[in-house]
Amino acid sequence: MLLLLLALAQAREIAGVTLPDTASVGGQTLQLNGVGLREKYYIDVYVGALYLPSKTRSGSEAISKDVPKRITMHFIYKQVTKDQLVETFSEGFAKAAPPAGTPDQLYGMLSDVKAGDEIVLDYAPGSGTTVTVRGKARGTIPGTQFMTALWTVFLGASPPTAALKAGMLGG
Repeated sequence: MLLLLLALAQAREIAGVTLPDTASVGGQTLQLNGVGLREKYYIDVYVGALYLPSKTRSGSEAISKDVPKRITMHFIYKQVTKDQLVETFSEGFAKAAPPAGTPDQLYGMLSDVKAGDEIVLDYAPGSGTTVTVRGKARGTIPGTQFMTALWTVFLGASPPTAALKAGMLGG
């Protein structure tokens, strides 16, 4: 029983960051699907968390379902600049599928972040993807096509790291 409790605790805490078991998007309560660590050049950058209405280990299912969902990026590195974020997202979109229109709207919503800050990406069907930086909603990008491209960046065939994707998918 103790091992089971330890395994559950580890599913919610990583690199000293503990994320809530649930989140609310579009009036629906979502479950923490999984958490993963984004590393670059052996440096811990952020803890990524995926919230869905029901758990899945399938990236394609998490991407394609038109349901409320959330990705949280909780930063643990001392500082990541807006330019670094834009570059990283640009690389991700290039590897994934180009989003409908241009990701410039997303890039305009980003700003420098430091350890302890969060970027939250909430998708609500019929509304779109709302980008929140450091607790402040920066805007909403309408449409399922943009959400699909954005979620593919994290959960598709070429994620930032395999460990981040596996963790977010509960692996």
